[in-house]
Amino acid sequence: MGTQVIMPQLGESVVEGKISQWLKKVGDPVKRYEPILEVETDKVTTEVTAAAEGTLLKLYFKEGDVVKAGTLIAFIGAADEVPSGDVMNTRLPEPVLAGIKGNGNGKGAGARISPVVARIATEYNVDVSQIPGTGEGGRVTKKDILACVEKRSAPRSVQGEERVEPWEQSGLGELFRPSEEVFGKPTAPAAPAILLSETVPLTGIRRAIADHMVASKRTSPHVTTVFEVDLTKVVAHRTANKSFFERDGVNLTFTPYFVTAAIAALKQNPLVNSSWSDVGIVLHRAINLGLAVSLEADGLIVPVIKNADSMNLLGLARAVNDLSKRARRKQLKPDEVQGGTFTLTNHGTSGSLFATPIINQPQCGILGVGKIEKRVVVVTQDDVDSIAIKPMVYVGLTFDHRILDGNSADHFVTAIKQTLENWA
Repeated sequence: MGTQVIMPQLGESVVEGKISQWLKKVGDPVKRYEPILEVETDKVTTEVTAAAEGTLLKLYFKEGDVVKAGTLIAFIGAADEVPSGDVMNTRLPEPVLAGIKGNGNGKGAGARISPVVARIATEYNVDVSQIPGTGEGGRVTKKDILACVEKRSAPRSVQGEERVEPWEQSGLGELFRPSEEVFGKPTAPAAPAILLSETVPLTGIRRAIADHMVASKRTSPHVTTVFEVDLTKVVAHRTANKSFFERDGVNLTFTPYFVTAAIAALKQNPLVNSSWSDVGIVLHRAINLGLAVSLEADGLIVPVIKNADSMNLLGLARAVNDLSKRARRKQLKPDEVQGGTFTLTNHGTSGSLFATPIINQPQCGILGVGKIEKRVVVVTQDDVDSIAIKPMVYVGLTFDHRILDGNSADHFVTAIKQTLENWA
């Protein structure tokens, strides 16, 4: 007996989702727990997995359709089974593709492609399966297909080989060469068309990011304060304990240290863990710390560590690992990106020294952590100055000036600095 695939309830307040991409087509074999489609809400894009093994027999909705939770969206069963509700129709419907695929032997054959690549392939009549993809898993990227289009548009003469005109092929040479007096001077061939610009369709997550960021700048007066922090003791602690954490299956990065320091500072400065309202400042009892995760070209997302103040360094490292991995794999649920009271963004992982991030509304502030790098600094001990090389980092707080002033914001970052520089 077959299995119905139902649009899941992706959160308490989420009643519907948009089918952004089918990862399988009709007739494909499906393994249990294998992703078969991506569903997009206004907060997150997540994968829906198969509840049973079999063959994908029917898709009831196409990409772009908005479907209510609890609705039948696909059917999985034996290859010769009739989909539920289609007793009279034993013919499988045409597959709903996530993009354009060919049947060639190129590295891109069978790999998923983005809507942008699919549109370019359609416009220029390109067989994507013949393009060696440089993306993950052999996926054909926008750069790959544009290079293919440009190469195809280039003149086809072989380097070092002269073009042989038809009248020269006859062997009669000058006798049949066209006369400029009769035909006029030859015109240069038209230059190949060059793709000068294009409009990339907005994804749901990119549109949501844009709306949220514009609303935040319009809502809060943003101010940023930056401190420099010596991470000598943090680096020593991480070096001494990294292998211990790995034995527990956890990758100990520097991010959990900054999360721990932020939590300690929020406890000392509860006004930072708040939101603005017209009737007063709302102080949040729980510390739900949002962690900005880059999705590369797809934008970024902020999963939330709920009740982060109840976790030790190991628990926070495990939470950071889990949320970051599932965010990049599109496995987060909408509830996991809601309810944050403060946010941390580690922009230094991409080489940035310091930045002025935008507040994640309706929170009071966002902590930005820059690149950790060794710098020459002046060290004073017993009134004697000396020069040393230290692992340093810039830590900045962007805050809502309606709630915090410079003095209270600096107290908060000072608490973070003290925790990191005096790590036990």
